[in-house]
Amino acid sequence: MMSPFIPQASGPVFSEDERVNLYYLNELYADIARCVSLQLKENHQIEVPITSGVWGGTYLIADDEGKSKRRIWRMYFIANLPQNSPLDERENMEHLVGYYYTSIINAFRPYGLELDLNMWGGRLPYSNGVKPSLTMHMVDSSEKVNWLRGFFIWNLVPWEESIIFDTIRNVKEFREKFNIKKSPIMKRDPKDIKYLLQDVIITYRTLENSFSSDFLEHARPIIDEIGGRFLEGLFDPVLIREFFFKVRENKLIVGFEETLQEYYLKEGLNVRRVEDWPVEKINYVPEGLKEKLIPPIKNIFASFKSNLDRKNGLL
Repeated sequence: MMSPFIPQASGPVFSEDERVNLYYLNELYADIARCVSLQLKENHQIEVPITSGVWGGTYLIADDEGKSKRRIWRMYFIANLPQNSPLDERENMEHLVGYYYTSIINAFRPYGLELDLNMWGGRLPYSNGVKPSLTMHMVDSSEKVNWLRGFFIWNLVPWEESIIFDTIRNVKEFREKFNIKKSPIMKRDPKDIKYLLQDVIITYRTLENSFSSDFLEHARPIIDEIGGRFLEGLFDPVLIREFFFKVRENKLIVGFEETLQEYYLKEGLNVRRVEDWPVEKINYVPEGLKEKLIPPIKNIFASFKSNLDRKNGLL
């Protein structure tokens, strides 16, 4: 019988061609969180619920069954921890880190990954100043992936809400890198610019249902063009830089920020100063934004499940 402390998904995360199934990966991250919670409870009598799932939106560029259209080299998850819990004590947080470390190793070892902890406890940029988000970084000596990185956010909400909230932090980072008032640092590795552009596409797709019709008309052709080239294989350094400038000069990041600001200012929250928000507003998403953005995320995963069930003869 499988140990209750060994995380698993309902299907294979990696396929024979080294592609990742994002539906099963999302399940696996959620089950890692369940295993960590269970170990804290059984070994230390600590009740700590955790929600978790894929960070980065790669599920937005997968096929109908959730399989990534290109090989994924950088894997990310987001985990949401409760405030005012036993985790405020250093010793309990150390227990959580240890269980996360071993649970991740056990979860991915069947797929040939040899993960080891490289760093824990780094502060995530542009997170809350009083209660900053923390990072975990694991490297894979098998070189099947480059790394697996986790973000730990201090407010327990459903995974979908946390993903939406984190777009604010993404936009803060984009704002610095695509600032038209500053000369861009074009000595940067084209590969890094490529991953930056991928994050722009993912942020756009996550927020798409909240954008005005005018902004959609302006931005969609650019995003579609860049996204199409990604799927074909985007390796030309000249073209990568051209796309960087296209995003920059067309002020797509400004449009992202203005859309978020429209919703959050009604709540007295300035997305440009997210670091200064009260800790209870970490992971907060206004109802109007949730109504527009959460159903599309849930529908994507429901569609993956339906198609996988049909493929596996369960429908």
